[in-house]
Amino acid sequence: MNIAASGVLAPPPPRNLQEMRLPTVMMRDILLKTMFRKNTTTASETADAICLPIPVTQELIDMAREQRLLEAMGTLNANSGNEMGYQLTDAGKARALDALSQSEYFGAMPVPLEVYSEQVERQSIRNIQITREQLTRAMGHLVLPPTLLNHLGPAVSAGRSILMYGPPGNGKSSISNGIRDALGDRIYVPRAIEYSGQVITVYDPIVHTAVEEVREDMTSLRRAKRFDSRYVCCERPTVVTGGELSLKMLDLVYNPTARTYQAPLQLKSTGGIFIVDDLGRQEEPPQALINRWIVPLEEGKDILGLQSGEKFEVPFDTLVIFSTNFHPNEIFDQAALRRIFFKIKIDGPSQEDFLKIFALVARKKGMPLDERALVHLLKEKYPTIGNVYANYQPVFLIDQMIAICEFEGLPYQMSPDLIDRAWANMFVKDELIVK
Repeated sequence: MNIAASGVLAPPPPRNLQEMRLPTVMMRDILLKTMFRKNTTTASETADAICLPIPVTQELIDMAREQRLLEAMGTLNANSGNEMGYQLTDAGKARALDALSQSEYFGAMPVPLEVYSEQVERQSIRNIQITREQLTRAMGHLVLPPTLLNHLGPAVSAGRSILMYGPPGNGKSSISNGIRDALGDRIYVPRAIEYSGQVITVYDPIVHTAVEEVREDMTSLRRAKRFDSRYVCCERPTVVTGGELSLKMLDLVYNPTARTYQAPLQLKSTGGIFIVDDLGRQEEPPQALINRWIVPLEEGKDILGLQSGEKFEVPFDTLVIFSTNFHPNEIFDQAALRRIFFKIKIDGPSQEDFLKIFALVARKKGMPLDERALVHLLKEKYPTIGNVYANYQPVFLIDQMIAICEFEGLPYQMSPDLIDRAWANMFVKDELIVK
């Protein structure tokens, strides 16, 4: 019976080799390579190594024995619940080495692409309905205009693309992270998938946060997996890229030494969020990046290519959030803008919200507020920049005053003089430098 991770149906474990829907030779070779590399001998050890139920693993072992690639060691292993031990024959070692020369991949049996696509539908990001309460709770640490959630809520619930734009330093990245935190549930990420006999690794500990599961009873041959252990139960993934993003990073990564593929960033983010921060700072123009996303955003599928040149479709089930400091009309044509479903402007705070943020930051950092200093800041300093407030400024100014106090050996304090010294470091004077 399937279990659910916060409402998501888990992939059921396969009951026999036929349900695996993988080429028989590939399964047999991964079994041999894994036993060769990991030196496993019993069915239960090997089952854990290739992430399959013991009965299915035993089927593979029996098949390899019939082909004289494995042989029983003839004795029960007392350290492994009196299981029969197996070892590779000379022919089995030769076959394992030959298979390794073709692909170094061993370990978890991959999930066929079409089977993975079925799981993606079961745990689609578009199945999530975010409530105002969830979004408010996830962003409770941010001071935001009350109308902003009116725009963000429908955008997140729709699971469609979002463009956030506005002046720098006003929390676009923090809002993106808040959206991620609001999702809050779990999905199942395959360790690897298979297409056309090729293995593509997907699970990445850097991107995916695994959820601890209670380990099964290792001594029982009849133990039942709660879900297909070729998958890892994870929090919905979040991939964050910035100025380093290139079009090449959206292609399959081929390792010529191991002769295996690694999933690109957008495939690793399936079921979660892909954040493109600082759009417009990449080497490729924003229009080129958006053009690469047109088919995935509109059709819910992406096109990837193997080394052979063969193209194939993979599911694209990702909430893409673009964040930029440029006005959208400066970096996109109207056709590209039409394909981004939600466009939300993130403005700087009002003076009232600026003071709220200033007070929150000061309390957090142990800096006592001073009325004279604040009046000086608002009446003397901000008029020089047209009274344009930004969310980053309270943190910057208070950190500057803390650094000055620590250097001068003073207790933390605010004063008009310290405000002036902090302000001097927030902006670079526009002047000619004589060389």
